[in-house]
Amino acid sequence: MKKLTIILSLLLVVPLAYAQDYENDEIQSIFTRKKSNGGYGAFSLGYSQIDGRDALIAGARGAFIFDHMLAIGLGGYGFVNNLDYHSYYHHETNTYDFTTTGGYGGILIEPIVAGKQPVHVSFPILLGIGGVALVDENSWDWNWDWDNNNDYYEYDNDVFFVAEPGIELEFNMARFFRLSASASYRFTSKLELYDPNTPDFRADPDLLEGFNFGMTFKFGKF
Repeated sequence: MKKLTIILSLLLVVPLAYAQDYENDEIQSIFTRKKSNGGYGAFSLGYSQIDGRDALIAGARGAFIFDHMLAIGLGGYGFVNNLDYHSYYHHETNTYDFTTTGGYGGILIEPIVAGKQPVHVSFPILLGIGGVALVDENSWDWNWDWDNNNDYYEYDNDVFFVAEPGIELEFNMARFFRLSASASYRFTSKLELYDPNTPDFRADPDLLEGFNFGMTFKFGKF
């Protein structure tokens, strides 16, 4: 009997407490709930590993925000795994030192969790298409220009589809500015690139797949 009394008391107290909280709040319903839409533009810088080498990922995106909960827009990124493009032919091993460069872009879908809170998370997903090239500076080929030691020779290139889901820890720095730390993973279609350094003369078909870590700077109406 004592336990039952305690349970009944809790069942009465909890609803009364919630009722007190809602006294000054506007009742919300499906058809009368006020909604707020916005949008933002952003640029990002990131780090990744491509073909076993450090790579820079840089890009931009823009999106409409629906009711602080979902952003939909477009995004694009460029990458390079050799910032100074310094590459050469190894006479001792008969191998070439390539730079892997390219870019990709497409549709951005970004669910946002607790977007009004000072610190919250979002889950951006990029779906699109891109291109990649293996580039060699001063490569050993018959068309090499001896009078210009800054020529770039593109050994091969390919087009790929990409899906990059990620997670962002986002900080509301100001009403118009948000800063986020991000982690994502690139999934791509199989690449077909000619690489004379490999036994079958083909580069790794999953060359571009891997993690990307970065920072994103967003400006807009949130």
